Amino acid sequence: MTIGTISPREAQTLVAQGAKLIDIRDADEYLHEHIPEAHLAPLPALEQGSLPANLRAEQVIFHCQSGKRTQNAATKLSAIAAPAQVWLLEGGIDGWKAAGLPVAKDSSQPLPLMRQVQITAGSLALLGVILGYAVNSGFFLLSGFVGAGLILAGVTGFCGMARLLDKMPWNRRTH
Repeated sequence: MTIGTISPREAQTLVAQGAKLIDIRDADEYLHEHIPEAHLAPLPALEQGSLPANLRAEQVIFHCQSGKRTQNAATKLSAIAAPAQVWLLEGGIDGWKAAGLPVAKDSSQPLPLMRQVQITAGSLALLGVILGYAVNSGFFLLSGFVGAGLILAGVTGFCGMARLLDKMPWNRRTH
C-alpha cells in the first residue's frame, strides 16, 4: 500500500482510465460544489467501515477542499481502500479549480454549514466588540459567549450554533 500525491491534470487522466475519484467532504460541501466525476464518501462514514464496493478500483484518488483533510487521514484512507493504489489530489478541489478544470456548482444549495458557523460566529464576535465600545461595555459579553461556545465545540465536538443553523429554512437541502 503506497500513498502518493497527484496533480489535478494527472488525476483527470487517471479518472478517464478508470480510477475512482472520491470526495471525503461532508454532503453539504459536495452538494454546493464538486468535481463532476467525484463520488461522495464523507470521511466520518469511511472511518466507520470500508470503501463501498461500487467505489473500489485498482487506483483510488481521494480529495477534500484544500488537501489538508486527506493528508491528515492518509494512512486511514490507504487502509480503507486497500489493496488499491491510493492517491491524494494535490490541493483538493481548490487545486482542481486552480488548474482550470471543471466543477459542478449548485448555487441553489446553501453554503456549507461550517462556513455558515464561521460567518455567524465572526459576525457576532465583531458585533459584540463594536457595541461594547460604542454602546455599553456589557456587549463585550457577547464576544465572550461566542468564544466560549467555539471552545466548547472544539473540545466536545458538539456545536450548538451548527445545530441551530442546520435547522434554518435556507438549509433545507434539495438533493
